Amino acid sequence: MSLNTRAIAALGAVVVVGAATVGTSVAIAADQTEHISHRATLTVGTTSKAADPFCWNNGSPLTDEQQDKCKTDAKQALKDGKLPSSDVVPSDRIGVGVSPNVAETGWWASTNGGSSTQGGQTSLFSYAQGPTFSGLQTAGSVLNASGHTLVTVVEIDRKAEAPVAVWYFQLNGKNATDTTQDSSNG
Repeated sequence: MSLNTRAIAALGAVVVVGAATVGTSVAIAADQTEHISHRATLTVGTTSKAADPFCWNNGSPLTDEQQDKCKTDAKQALKDGKLPSSDVVPSDRIGVGVSPNVAETGWWASTNGGSSTQGGQTSLFSYAQGPTFSGLQTAGSVLNASGHTLVTVVEIDRKAEAPVAVWYFQLNGKNATDTTQDSSNG
């Protein structure tokens, strides 16, 4: 049985059209929502948690009212245990990463704990434009005594002097013996 050149050409056209359709669909889907490219990632030891912004105004600076609502909603989410969270022991190393477009705008990250005398906040990453990762710090130096430390990541528009996006993560402090017991039970 032999294929004629028309059949081969028709089959080739179907493959080319199909590949073009799939390629176009992937490209359209990848650019479908802007905030998908606005992500922050919390790294604890060898694990990571990525999240979309907790507060987001479609890429525009958050208004004062939106910032107030963001803080109120974050407090409630923290209380309800609805923030992305990671268990951490003091010897773990933690860091924060952001998408390249967040880094282009500029960002900073901090925790509500540590030995800092700056109002109970410890910087994980001071404001900068360009870098996408904070580097790693020992968790023990940034945890608070309550056992639940809030990590805040902010993309900020320096011209508007307002946040564009805000992410929150929760660090759940554990003792090294807690993690040993957890792994032996599981």
